[in-house]
Amino acid sequence: MKKINKIKWGIIGLGNIANQFANDLMLLEDAELTAVASRDLAKANDFAQKFNCTKAYDSYEALFADEEVEIIYIATPHNSHTTLSIKALENGKHALCEKPMALSYSDAIQMIEASKKNNRFFMEAFWTRFNPSVKEVLQQVRNGVIGDIKYINADFAFRGSETENQRLFDKNLGGGALFDIGVYPLFLSYILLGKPNEIVAKAIMHKNDIDLQTSMILQYESAQSILHASIVSNSDMKAVIAGSKGRIELNSPWFVADGYSLFINEEKEAVISLPVLGKGYSHEIIECHNCIRNNQIESKYWSHQNSLDLSGIVEEIKNQIKLSF
Repeated sequence: MKKINKIKWGIIGLGNIANQFANDLMLLEDAELTAVASRDLAKANDFAQKFNCTKAYDSYEALFADEEVEIIYIATPHNSHTTLSIKALENGKHALCEKPMALSYSDAIQMIEASKKNNRFFMEAFWTRFNPSVKEVLQQVRNGVIGDIKYINADFAFRGSETENQRLFDKNLGGGALFDIGVYPLFLSYILLGKPNEIVAKAIMHKNDIDLQTSMILQYESAQSILHASIVSNSDMKAVIAGSKGRIELNSPWFVADGYSLFINEEKEAVISLPVLGKGYSHEIIECHNCIRNNQIESKYWSHQNSLDLSGIVEEIKNQIKLSF
């Protein structure tokens, strides 16, 4: 029986997303969770025990220094992404950094430069790019199935609580709707239509100067995207991509869709089911493994330039709604 060459992972920032990510990591036989780190050693020990991980550290620096760890998943609050990603890369580790990878375009550039300088794989963890439904819909659009795109409508909204979701409402941690969830609908518009010619954005702000909800119009030469993000109300979170011949509707919640519907001339042509593996993080993990094994420092599906382009779009909206970190 052939021995599986496992890629050894470390995780820093052991909150809810890291738990979901670790669950998906366990589904892949060529992945191993080797070490975890938290400023709270008890939390690190509990996380390690839960996921059968042998090493738990009470400092991020200790994990960076662990020679066994090959790639680090960074799941800390947004404000620390840049510093920790660069430190990981400088310590010879590959890095998968939770989105948004940075709170400013200039920080994003520094992270990409660190990847190139240290010749280590780096990717913003836009797991939705590797979702089977999103990948297939993108191919359907490129094949001209619905004609030329004319309109995209996508949102990401839920009702958060200042007591239960403190990070979301904390400006010091990079909270607010735009950076936490607004990047998702912006991402969808970007992968389908590229960078817009013009952006118009309006927000309702919190007393502590983070955006509670932000609405965005992205203007292209012959298409428009109407996008929305909110942490104070719910929505159906179904994405619609309308073209000159038909439209595609991604199942709700569209950013982790398990299928989509295809309409041609207003007739439902097909209902496609494409289940995700686990929660859906597994698909981006597989891409990380492929890139590392092929000695690539970036993914061709979600490249360094893709992340920089999206960061630039977010920066423009940040400036328009007068959001500052």
